[in-house]
Amino acid sequence: MHAWPASEVPALPGKGRDLRIHDTATGGLVTLDPGPVARIYVCGITPYDATHLGHAATYNAFDLVQRVWLDTKRQVHYVQNVTDVDDPLLERAIRDGHDWTELAERETALFREDMTALRMLPPKHYIGAVESIPGIVPLVERLRDAGAAYELDGDVYFSVESDAHFGQVSGLDAETMRHLSAERGGDPERPGKKNPLDPMLWMAAREGEPSWDGASLGRGRPGWHIECVAIALEHLGMGFDVQGGGSDLAFPHHEMGASHAQALTGEFPMAKAYVHAGMVALDGEKMSKSRGNLVFVSKLRRDGVDPAAIRLALLSHHYRADWEWTDQVLQDALERLGRWRAAVSRPDGPSADALVEEIRDALSHDLDAPKALLAVDRWAELQRTGGGTDEGAPGVVSRAVDALLGVAL
Repeated sequence: MHAWPASEVPALPGKGRDLRIHDTATGGLVTLDPGPVARIYVCGITPYDATHLGHAATYNAFDLVQRVWLDTKRQVHYVQNVTDVDDPLLERAIRDGHDWTELAERETALFREDMTALRMLPPKHYIGAVESIPGIVPLVERLRDAGAAYELDGDVYFSVESDAHFGQVSGLDAETMRHLSAERGGDPERPGKKNPLDPMLWMAAREGEPSWDGASLGRGRPGWHIECVAIALEHLGMGFDVQGGGSDLAFPHHEMGASHAQALTGEFPMAKAYVHAGMVALDGEKMSKSRGNLVFVSKLRRDGVDPAAIRLALLSHHYRADWEWTDQVLQDALERLGRWRAAVSRPDGPSADALVEEIRDALSHDLDAPKALLAVDRWAELQRTGGGTDEGAPGVVSRAVDALLGVAL
């Protein structure tokens, strides 16, 4: 599976700061100090309705992570998956009378278009779950043969008790885990499971549903969590720098994935930091496919909204915050974009050297994009009211806003 084209990232003078970011597993800020190559895995879409603003906010957060690292003169090895076979996808295809593979391909293509328009830097490896099945099967077999998994009526489940570190990603109690498991794709009430929280690794073939050869597992398809584990281990290995996604993935997805990987390798932790973006709401409720209260990036683009304004709207909220999309949020972003473009269109202006460092400082401290935006606002206001004589300043601002915030002026 291929990703989308990369927009050029302008080079800036000097060097950025190491990133200090909130780690869900420890509940506090950690300073990331990757080697020459920073490694990040971000969980991708299930392609049956792409791309709503909740998606866009999440991928914007981890795009900022990449940009901060690139500014420190590191390379970035970024991996993202596509869950291109899953119950919600199959259910949507049946509901709408579409072939599930065609639905997945169409929505993934639309996602690529949206990411390109928003200037999100693409992953080095963009991998679908289906194409990963040949690598998933042996991992499930290894877990089963090691006693970390067991069969139940042909299905294979992971035993959470096989990982001594289970629970350390989300930090939740068993009752909360059980509630969220039922809400987020698990089956804690299924009779015969050793632990209600045990997640499925391999689902035996069901009539009318797609299935693949699972060698000794029999025909079936993989569970959700093992898909990401297989992709991450193949392309990043253990101990990579950031595991990222929306806050609703902390449990069960990232918790279970970490346990799968740790049971497979005997190493801990799977990732040095578990980083989660907040949820975007509409009309007082979290934006979600099940509720149908979605605002789509593609619809905004079709309506003529500048993608740079969409991106500024996302950047105006801290990535960890839960916030609500409103017409005013978009209007504010459009007005800000207009002010910034007017400011950099002049032939000279106030010196921008301090501004570049302000943006760097803000982003290095837990991706404080709103603070970075305010710094650019102040420079634009100085430009409007007093101007300056530095002929290179407008160009420096344009390059810095593009390189660090992903907004093309």
